[in-house]
Amino acid sequence: MLSALLALGLVLVAGCIQAEPETQAQIIEDITPEEAFALIENNRGNPDFAILDVRTPEEFADGYIEGAINLDYQAENFSGELSKLDKNKTYLVYCRSGKRSAGALNIMAELGFREVYNMTGGIIGWEEAGLATIQ
Repeated sequence: MLSALLALGLVLVAGCIQAEPETQAQIIEDITPEEAFALIENNRGNPDFAILDVRTPEEFADGYIEGAINLDYQAENFSGELSKLDKNKTYLVYCRSGKRSAGALNIMAELGFREVYNMTGGIIGWEEAGLATIQ
């Protein structure tokens, strides 16, 4: 009888305890152009993956990574445009040399994006690694 009451007590207490919701750790990292290429290849066809080119539209027109979306880091509304993006997607961010994309990475971290990778060396490093761009 006592063990049955103890078991019932445990069930009742366990029912009152709420598990805390799991929070997913934020991933904000720098990666090389070669690692960026592998990330792109591994995410071909993945609707939850996006490539952001944060150069000016003029720079973008000179050549970009296939599938990239242009969002000008120097535009007045850059942070506002970033905040409209789905924060649960995975993003690869790059610019010309890696400086603007590093700034974008910091802004995205502050805005609560879940997973963002900055390609160090930018499009210059990408091309130096012999990787293709779209003209």
